[in-house]
This record gives sequence, C-alpha cells and structure tokens, in this order.
Amino acid sequence: MRRLSAPYDTAVAAIDAANAADPNLVTVRGATQPLALAHGRLAAGWVAHLVADPGEALLLAARAHHLRRWEVPRTTYPEGKAGYLRWRRDQKHRHATEVEAILADAGYDAATIARTQELIRRDHLATDADTQVVEDAACLVFLETQLADVEARLEHDHLIDVIRKTARKMSTAGLAAVGAIELGDHERALLAEALAAPDDAGVAP
Repeated sequence: MRRLSAPYDTAVAAIDAANAADPNLVTVRGATQPLALAHGRLAAGWVAHLVADPGEALLLAARAHHLRRWEVPRTTYPEGKAGYLRWRRDQKHRHATEVEAILADAGYDAATIARTQELIRRDHLATDADTQVVEDAACLVFLETQLADVEARLEHDHLIDVIRKTARKMSTAGLAAVGAIELGDHERALLAEALAAPDDAGVAP
C-alpha cells in the first residue's frame, strides 16, 4: 500500500478520538471498544483487504462512515421502513458534513475533502467503484459486529431477510470477503442459509 501522508495520520487520530466517545460498546476480534470506533477501524481494514492500493480519501471515508453515529439514534425517527431509510440517509449526510472540519484542520485540500464526503454519502453508487468499496466495507462491518445483536431482536425469517438485503448491496468481491469474517459456527450457519437462496425484494439495512 502507498505511503500515507502526515495529514492522513492527523485526520485518522481526530476521527478515532471523536468515535471513542461512543457510549455503546462492542467486543470484536478479542477487544471491547466503542462501537463507532470499532466500525471505523474495521471498515478501513476491510477497504485495505478489498483494494490493493487504496487512496487516502477512500480510507478516510471508511474510517468516518459512522462518525459520531450514536448522537442521532434511530429512535429519534419514526418507526417503520420509511423512518429507517430517512434516518440512514440523514446520517450519511451528517457524517459527510461533520468530517469536513476534521479534514480541513488536518491540512487536506478542498478536492480531497469533497471526494471523501462523496464516498461517505455513497454518491454514484451504481457507477463509482470506490463508493461500492465503502458500501462493501460497511456491510462487512455490520455482519462482523452486529449480526448477534440483530439476531437477538428479530425472528428467524426476518433475520435471514436482513442478511439477504445486506448481501444485495455488496459486490462480488465484497461477498467473497464474507468468508474472511471471524464468526462462530451458529453465525456462519445463518450466513450460509441466507446466502444460499437470496430473495429479490426490499432494501438492505
């Protein structure tokens, strides 16, 4: 991977410091840490797994894709699919807006900041390969960190549907990387069941 710049190191430290304030904790890969912090670190790691030589904007977008996410909880929006989709869209725009000051303070130029924001918002998902990488990384992080929590809250058929909807958002390379996630036998069986015969309706979580 290419040598990363001093502004990159500064920005990553600031993003991680912001996400370290998340009061929600998750235990993943043997370590317990704030959820948003884990999501950013893991997503950047998945980007490096999926892309041989990722650019800094791509890595930064993955790192900040859940920037201070806990500050606007899902419960602040109406119940149901429409409320969820609006919350998710608004969160992406909020993360993209809030990362601007962090990147500017780190010394990035306007073009790099704008590109990072595009990737966080997932603009041009159908045509932009880097945007798809961020989407793949986010889905892989979801499966790695939240599958057990979602299983505890949903009936079996609903859970399988959620996994299938997640899979439909992913590229072929992203789906291939699912096999590299460290999961228990039960979670692995759920994934195998869901991915064996995906349905064709709905939207991903």
